[in-house]
Amino acid sequence: MSSEQQGGQRPDDQHVDDQRFGDQHADEQRPDDQFLRERHSGSRLDFHTMRRDAIDNLKHRYDDIRSAVVSIQPGEPRGLRPFLRTAETPSAPDGKQKKKSKKAQKVSKKAQKHALKGTSADRRHSTKKVAFMRYGYYDIAFKYFVEQVLNAEFVQLPEATRRTLELGTLNSTDYVCAPFKHILGDYIEALEHGADVLVQFAGPCRLGYYGELQEAILRDMGYDFTMLNFATVIDEPPTELITICKEKINPYLSIPEGVKQFLVLLHMLEVLDAYNDLYLAQAGFEVESGSFARARDAFFADMRAVTNKTEIDRAFEQAKLALKALPTEKPVDPIRVGLVGEYFTAVDAHSNLFVEDKLLDMGVSVARKMNMTNRNLHYNEPNLRRSVAEYVQFDMGPTSTLTLAAAKQYIEEGFDGVIHLKSAGCTPEIDVMPVLQKMSRDYGVPILYLSYDSQTSDTGLDTRLEAFYDMIAMRKAR
Repeated sequence: MSSEQQGGQRPDDQHVDDQRFGDQHADEQRPDDQFLRERHSGSRLDFHTMRRDAIDNLKHRYDDIRSAVVSIQPGEPRGLRPFLRTAETPSAPDGKQKKKSKKAQKVSKKAQKHALKGTSADRRHSTKKVAFMRYGYYDIAFKYFVEQVLNAEFVQLPEATRRTLELGTLNSTDYVCAPFKHILGDYIEALEHGADVLVQFAGPCRLGYYGELQEAILRDMGYDFTMLNFATVIDEPPTELITICKEKINPYLSIPEGVKQFLVLLHMLEVLDAYNDLYLAQAGFEVESGSFARARDAFFADMRAVTNKTEIDRAFEQAKLALKALPTEKPVDPIRVGLVGEYFTAVDAHSNLFVEDKLLDMGVSVARKMNMTNRNLHYNEPNLRRSVAEYVQFDMGPTSTLTLAAAKQYIEEGFDGVIHLKSAGCTPEIDVMPVLQKMSRDYGVPILYLSYDSQTSDTGLDTRLEAFYDMIAMRKAR
């Protein structure tokens, strides 16, 4: 390569030096390099001699700059690197400056790592596209799990439509419960949106067995994908959970980072449920129609963008202040209704035909104990059963004890009515209905029972809710 070619395509460090000290030094580089090559040509290269000559050369080149020194740094040839020292900066940094420098480098590396996470430049990032089922507002937590815990790509599904349920119903047996049909429809649409991996987490009831059957149905339909079914390792040590995630989604998964972010994910679930409790208690008394829904949408949008616990807490605090600032007209003694029921139907708005929104539109204060915080994170079945010991002596099913304990708590707190939500054919929730009826007679509080299958019309639901509201409103007025 000629000297002109060397001057036209310099190493990055020399290019920086040219910008710092002026173009005249760039012109001097070629003769000096050529001089060094000629001096050592024909003889065995002596590293120490070349280093001394390089230092002398650099000193000579920058001797007109008073504050210039030459630093020899280990590594590649870029180690021969001149840098400027201002008059205010001592030649040998003291202990405090070294500490600050190390801290700045650490912060810089952390910022670079954070900026790269989830991008193609992140060597630990997996390009697998991962999808969950739709389940209320928990898609926010699912997204965090995929992107921050597994460091993969999340497939965000659009809002469910009538087609979603029709797809699931068409490819399911008539006798399976409604959540199976909803979830199967979600999976079909996820695969249509390009998902490589479908995730089925371990549910507390037959939901935990659905993964294998849904996988078989989808493969019979001709879909090629990977199924990550947590039900297969729910009773195994945590190492098995890590193994299956690395095997099916991201083999380069960082275990320490994944564990740390998983703990943050659990905190996120608590925050989402706590916000929903506040929303349901207040949204029915809004002055401006839709103001609470817009505030909730803004909070959910913020939560979809968070990457750590600090951002989650900040978004939550701002969202609580936003709700508090909204004008409301709340009666002194409002009508209050508690929701209980099956794990999926009671939580997912599309499954229960938006019963919460309908009650809020009637001006009702709503409460729902069934959520992932109460059923998954802080669930203590023996303690709950003791609270309803006069009605049950044994664990009746995956959500039965929580249903009965929540209903009794609502009644004892003075709620005006309770609504029981379940899918058709849900055996555990069918078993609790006679107990709820006895509880209703004992306390004199009405309970409305709603069962859902694959219907999409809410006309009949509206009629039953309006009649229930009129009844408890008249009771309250007496």
